[in-house]
Amino acid sequence: MTLDFIIYKYFPFGGQQRDFFRIAEQCVERGHTIRVYTLSWEGPKIEGMELTLVPVNAFSRHKLYERFNNWVQAELARKSAQNIIGFNKIPGLKIYYAADPCFEEKAVNQRAFYYKLSARYKHFSAFETAVFNEDSNTEVLLLSPQQKRDFIKHYPRCGRRLHLVPPGITDDRKFPENAEQIRTEFRKDFSFDDNKLVILQVGSGFRIKGVDRSLRAIAALPEFIRSRVEYILVGKDKPGKYLKLAKKLGITEQVTIFRGRDDVPRFLLGSDLLLHPAYSESAGYVLLEATIAGLPVLTTASCGYAFHIEEAESGEVCVEPYKQSDLNSRLQSMLKGLSDSKWSANGVRYGKEKDLYSLPSKAVDYIEKFCSQTAGTSQ
Repeated sequence: MTLDFIIYKYFPFGGQQRDFFRIAEQCVERGHTIRVYTLSWEGPKIEGMELTLVPVNAFSRHKLYERFNNWVQAELARKSAQNIIGFNKIPGLKIYYAADPCFEEKAVNQRAFYYKLSARYKHFSAFETAVFNEDSNTEVLLLSPQQKRDFIKHYPRCGRRLHLVPPGITDDRKFPENAEQIRTEFRKDFSFDDNKLVILQVGSGFRIKGVDRSLRAIAALPEFIRSRVEYILVGKDKPGKYLKLAKKLGITEQVTIFRGRDDVPRFLLGSDLLLHPAYSESAGYVLLEATIAGLPVLTTASCGYAFHIEEAESGEVCVEPYKQSDLNSRLQSMLKGLSDSKWSANGVRYGKEKDLYSLPSKAVDYIEKFCSQTAGTSQ
């Protein structure tokens, strides 16, 4: 089959982008022809993939996406494309891979009332409605039960088209036999002695990942704990705002920011706690990556995969509605109890017992199933 994949931007370090790459790669391995439409591409390409960089520009993001959609729809119509798989919400999809949370849910709970008057709101609301309203035939692949609840809440008749897929954690995140050696070498490389408490946060898009919450929680620690803390942030975004906040909070010397790395497994094994107080997250792969690597996790209930942390008993989850004081208290308590807790062992065991790895194959199974139902699968 010929499959047309649509994603606004591709870069190697995003969770959405990683899923896109692995799903597209497996489609190629199964013998399908893949055509990809995107605004930009960073990193290696999939062999055999046909890549189109869409030549549109705009000053605002919603206008850019509107022009992108118009260009792509015209091109797909010219090619009589039928099997259209989107990794962002746009009209006319055969399948939508829901890497993002419900937009309407965010608009209600995280925005002021006047937000709905903006052009930005109208654009993203219209594009989400095109995927989920009762007149749509788009099949949707979901990452978490939380997403399913939110979409059904705002689009009550979409339930029959929602399909949960398991996580897709890669094998290199599993707890290895030489974990202690990797941890020792990591801490030696960064000059962290055994007394240091290394707090790790991983994720691109620092605002939505709650980096400001992390910095405030670290600053709120009592001095005898805070003086031992090293905070490492790994991800793609502009760090200036957060370095300024760290300076204001008096913790600049304890903050290190890396712009995405391909050796994240070393960081998971060498750190003492994963801090991930995201404002909103469809899934949160890093929560499971940390869990199966034996790294205790402190996160928020707004993350789709937070339920795994509770089920595995591999850390703690801040309840909704979020309170900074709750995060502060839990961070202090967890840092004090690291040596006596079972979080690490529980997480490693969870990784051995659960299917946390088969997302690409299950997603491609769905793609083949739904696209084979399209009249005329050869284009």
